[in-house]
Amino acid sequence: MSAATAVQSDPMLTTAARVASVVKETHDTFTLTMEPANGKPLHRFQPGQFSMLYVLGVGELPISISGDPERRENLVYTVRSVGNVTLQLVTRQPGDFVGIRGPFGTSWPLKAARGKDVLIVAGGIGLAPLRPAIYHVLRHRGDYGRLMVLYGARSPRDLLFKKELNAWSYVPDTQILNTVDYGGVSWRGYVGVVTTLFKYVRLHPSQTVAMICGPEIMMRYVVRELETRGVPDERIYLSMERNMKCAVGFCGHCQMGPYFVCKDGPVFSYPQMRPWMDKYEL
Repeated sequence: MSAATAVQSDPMLTTAARVASVVKETHDTFTLTMEPANGKPLHRFQPGQFSMLYVLGVGELPISISGDPERRENLVYTVRSVGNVTLQLVTRQPGDFVGIRGPFGTSWPLKAARGKDVLIVAGGIGLAPLRPAIYHVLRHRGDYGRLMVLYGARSPRDLLFKKELNAWSYVPDTQILNTVDYGGVSWRGYVGVVTTLFKYVRLHPSQTVAMICGPEIMMRYVVRELETRGVPDERIYLSMERNMKCAVGFCGHCQMGPYFVCKDGPVFSYPQMRPWMDKYEL
């Protein structure tokens, strides 16, 4: 292997990207579209993977890729502003530069789901890592059975991708259901936690592949609901994004039992996670 190839394959090497656009999704969440800074295409990714985004002089953090995996001219990230690095990211202006490492991690089991119904369950910003999987299923609609998306947020103003959610609901064999914890006087949709939406979907347990992303407490209850309804454990997949710092298993911040979430995940099958999900001290 040549020295140039070795440098290109170094997972710690940061590639410069230029901010093409910043779109405000909610009061604290923004979608950034990145384009190549040097004319070379950015790395391809699989739905469910993440990148490390670096702001010069501030720091870096892991962010899931939330764009269409078959649009290779850019990379898209949906970021919630909750700290200094995320604040610096969401306040970037078109033309500013951001460093990117990756993509890293495992992906959603879209090949294994072919010919089956796909159930997407998301909470809050957890819809962002699942959006590439939804794009893939919609782009290859004939390869899959029904697509069901159950999405919960704190309030109507916290719902992500509202226009897309509405557009997806008109696709044949596709069911989109949203719920919020607090609706307010103008909200006309469902109110309650995301598991309350299960009463409105018709599952064929043996033909369903479930993909879940959200707060861990939410995912625990979703898994219990799926088990009650007979969905096999081996067809339940979760994104365990948490505490990732380096993306390559050096720092150990994201260790969960025998796994490093950044290196062995972030997408895991439920049987892999079953022994560790109820251990709050991990």
